[in-house]
Amino acid sequence: MTSPQPFPDVRWGAESSVLRAPMVKFASTAAGSATIKALAPLDRWVLGKTRGRFTALGPIGAPTLLLATTGAKSGARRVQPLLYYREDPDIFVIGSNFGGDRHPAWTYNLLAGGPASVIIGDEIPVTATLIDGADRERVLAGFIESMAVYQTYLGRTDRELRIFRLTAA
Repeated sequence: MTSPQPFPDVRWGAESSVLRAPMVKFASTAAGSATIKALAPLDRWVLGKTRGRFTALGPIGAPTLLLATTGAKSGARRVQPLLYYREDPDIFVIGSNFGGDRHPAWTYNLLAGGPASVIIGDEIPVTATLIDGADRERVLAGFIESMAVYQTYLGRTDRELRIFRLTAA
């Protein structure tokens, strides 16, 4: 007997939404990335208020969550809206930072090993593991297949995008 999936699949809309392709195309542009980055505080608020049911990205069926980490230096709680990729029973997050030259701050918080949780339906404590090698390449391909914008992000930077496996604690 298998245990139930610890992370509910809570999405607004469907992957077949007519809005998905134009939104992904827009997100792949510099203006689109800047817009999404500017909307992150609103997205954080919407996702928080709806426990991950709705997102500022719209009803495009994107797998979205809030990642809560503890600041490695400050000790403060940090919450970041992110897309994720699923391979049951785990989920994965990628530190794309829209293809920027620096790793996003939340990746340092996960590397520091402080407490972390995801808010997706409920708040679920997680253990984060940085993946590499063949696992990383397989999951990266899954991210690109799920949301083609990640291929664009890879082309914008020379750094290796950090990918973390999140396992329910």
